[in-house]
Amino acid sequence: MTDHQSISDAKKLARKAAGDVRKTAHGLLKISAAQALVDCGLEFAGEMAGKTVSGFIPYLSEIDTRALLGMLGAQGIETCVPVVIENNTPLEFRTWAPGDPTVPGRWGIPIPPDGSPVVDPDVLLVPMLSYDRSGYRLGYGGGFYDRTLEKLRAMKPVTAIGVAYSAQQVDAVIRGEHDQPLDWILTEKGPLKPGTKI
Repeated sequence: MTDHQSISDAKKLARKAAGDVRKTAHGLLKISAAQALVDCGLEFAGEMAGKTVSGFIPYLSEIDTRALLGMLGAQGIETCVPVVIENNTPLEFRTWAPGDPTVPGRWGIPIPPDGSPVVDPDVLLVPMLSYDRSGYRLGYGGGFYDRTLEKLRAMKPVTAIGVAYSAQQVDAVIRGEHDQPLDWILTEKGPLKPGTKI
């Protein structure tokens, strides 16, 4: 697809289907999947010491990365979560670890309060509605992570890890020219390097 409106319309339909799939997987696996992420860790993506890792406080049926962030923090790794500042702009990242205070942010998602230190993560755990084995993800349509990854990748080496339930995999994600690829995908079944064979 090359027509922008056609891509936009197709993504809207795909989001509804992907949301239903994710909700079902979440109902079945939410507790065991969160622990599976901890058991896997992030060593597959390289050395984490000295890096800042962004996770996310789960929204709706997103897989829960908080236990993984807690494990990383216990290893002395700085962790943070994203904050939406305004539409059509990159995300801001504020330091946060499980147990730290939050306030309601956009869409009611908990965020660290104003005044929390702002950082530029080196490793990003990215939520999504669906993904494919080429490393592309379907998000909510705001383009926040695409803009963020474009900005950070122009600044320094960063690693983007899409985190989802394995059931969220699709044959091919509908994508546009500004969609940023993922470097890894992590599910309750372990890590997947895009482009590799099963």
